[in-house]
Amino acid sequence: MFLRLIADSFGRRAQRKLLTGAALALGMTVATAALSVSLDVGDRLGREFRSLGANLVVTPQADSLPLEIAGIDYRPANAGAYLPEADVHKIKTIFWHNNIMGFAPVLEVPVEAWSQASKTWLTPAVAGQAMLIGTWAEHSVPLADGGQFVTGVEKTNPWWHVDGKWFAENSEECVVGALFAQKNGIKPGDELHVSAGNHAYWKTLKVMGVLSSGGSEDEAVIAPLEISQELAQKQGQYRQMYVSALTKPEDNFGRRNPEGMTPAELERWSCTPYVSSIAYQIKQVLPGADVRVIRRIAEGEGAILVRVRLLFWLVTAATLLAAALAIGASSAASVIERRTEIALMKALGAGSGTVGFLLAAEQLLLAVVGGGLGYALGILLARVVGERIFGAAPHPSLLVFASILGLAAIITLLGSAIPLRRAARYEPAPILRGE
Repeated sequence: MFLRLIADSFGRRAQRKLLTGAALALGMTVATAALSVSLDVGDRLGREFRSLGANLVVTPQADSLPLEIAGIDYRPANAGAYLPEADVHKIKTIFWHNNIMGFAPVLEVPVEAWSQASKTWLTPAVAGQAMLIGTWAEHSVPLADGGQFVTGVEKTNPWWHVDGKWFAENSEECVVGALFAQKNGIKPGDELHVSAGNHAYWKTLKVMGVLSSGGSEDEAVIAPLEISQELAQKQGQYRQMYVSALTKPEDNFGRRNPEGMTPAELERWSCTPYVSSIAYQIKQVLPGADVRVIRRIAEGEGAILVRVRLLFWLVTAATLLAAALAIGASSAASVIERRTEIALMKALGAGSGTVGFLLAAEQLLLAVVGGGLGYALGILLARVVGERIFGAAPHPSLLVFASILGLAAIITLLGSAIPLRRAARYEPAPILRGE
């Protein structure tokens, strides 16, 4: 009988129910789109932010005292200790190994260079010598599960552009910076002879491309890591390594020093992909290494992500408030129209609780219908927003669907709370007498 009363009441006054459902569906559409995109935007923006470059740098712990200004390391490139290249693969064994998007060890060596094409010594680029940067371009790293992870400067410095192609691993090839090539008339296909200050030992490198980086690398020679190791006589070692990792913006808890945490706090901190917790884990698997966060990149990513999410939720909150007001106005009008019906139910023995429960059940049924319609429309809106702004649409989620239905029920009950309370307090006698 109770369900029959609800169904009968729900079917009457269709225009008013339609307007209320439309307002609710509009609010749930925006909420669905915001929630779907917000849950997906972290990883999407994180991958986009990786175009800003690496956000972690690994250096020897036994090195000289750091000299860092605005996130830039000003220590001499060839001073201090070195780290073993054989340990680099351990980065992919940390808890957040799937968040490590790329890494590239670097060893810089001052060299003297001779161009076979121009038959002359090349114009010095830095402090009377050219700088040869040894690194990985597309290096395959073995993983513990038997797979391979391909990484290099193309992942840690994705904005670098090479006119030509990168050098091959384990080859005597190189790329030269754009300014270096311009000063010395170097072009792809030329040969470059380099020596690390010892003219008795030369390496002949074939130029494969010209690099445009917008930084000091434009005046350098970039070659495989093995070449710089041979020239510097530091076989199997590197000076520093840049790491690009997907991270979560740091909050006050994320910025805490792990040494002062309790075991429970340390576990929670380690199980959250803060840039500092990932740095801490890398330091644990690389003996003798010091892992530092490049703050200007990490903090910039966090600030942008927080602002994007805040914008989503402000728009959602405004829409839900409008939906709640619309539902409240519609519910108040409906209660006034049904005064006689409510009074008659009370005269026949229905208590205030029964009347209130009946009206609330009608509103909840409306919330389910409006919430379901809003979720369907919100998924379409999320796809449009995701594809237009982030290049990929978020996938439908049962968690989002359940959250939207719950939110629709809450908004509906809150919006109609005052009219329902007034209806439950109606006295039947004055109403039935026409007063």
